[in-house]
Amino acid sequence: MASLALYAQVNTEHLRMNGLNIEFIAELMLLGSIVGVLAGLLGIGGGLIVVPALLYLLPHAGIPDGLAMQIALATSLSTIILTSGSSALNHLRFGNIDIFAIKWLVPGVVCGGFIGATLAEMIPAEYLPKVFGIIVLILSVQMFRSIRIQTFKPMPGPVMTSLSGILIGVIASLAGIGGGALSVPFLNRHGVEMRKSVGSSSVCGCIIAVSGMLGFILHGVTVSDLPPYSLGYVYLPALLFISCTSIILTKFGAKLATELPTPILKKIFSVFLMFVSVHMLTR
Repeated sequence: MASLALYAQVNTEHLRMNGLNIEFIAELMLLGSIVGVLAGLLGIGGGLIVVPALLYLLPHAGIPDGLAMQIALATSLSTIILTSGSSALNHLRFGNIDIFAIKWLVPGVVCGGFIGATLAEMIPAEYLPKVFGIIVLILSVQMFRSIRIQTFKPMPGPVMTSLSGILIGVIASLAGIGGGALSVPFLNRHGVEMRKSVGSSSVCGCIIAVSGMLGFILHGVTVSDLPPYSLGYVYLPALLFISCTSIILTKFGAKLATELPTPILKKIFSVFLMFVSVHMLTR
């Protein structure tokens, strides 16, 4: 018993030295709960919350500022794989999926996700938060304007839809998001009803996240001063504790998306994006 107690004490001290204290873990699990609800409700993978939150939390865990943004982007994408995947399954159960959109957006977002991760590695770390903020600000204005738009364009053909997927994938991976902030307005503007836009976005977000995360892992394996428990730029403890709560709560968000009117969903989405963009541009 004494040896077990000594082992537990040493192990706890080792975790504490690497920033993994109870308070940090609780913050990550709370973050995951919020992400889960929003993933199901708005069709986002949660990166719009995870990236700014991790950028604030990671230095408290002893991770240097020079690496925090890349780690936040990579870890955000890794959590999106599980969160968006869970959200997509729930939306599929509710019938909120547009098959044509999924079929032709997916090839583009796969290519775009990897390209975005490569560009994020090339951009100096101090500029990445501003890039993130500008992208989100544009998305917020676009979604707010779309609330008043009543006319819809027809869905483009397969080639143009795939090219749109590449652009969505590049921007989403560059910002560490699943692309819901891009694909939801794109699909809704082209006549896909809001609920199916949200559900289809969850599928695309999961695929973007896989592509982008692999890019960040490959670019991070040669970096020597990454924190313990890292896989490339992916910080595994954050992935674990955020995902364990986010997956559970996506079902609740997906149910809300089915029940709430479309204009209310758009207003929630646009106000949320504006808040995040202002925070990142003024930090």
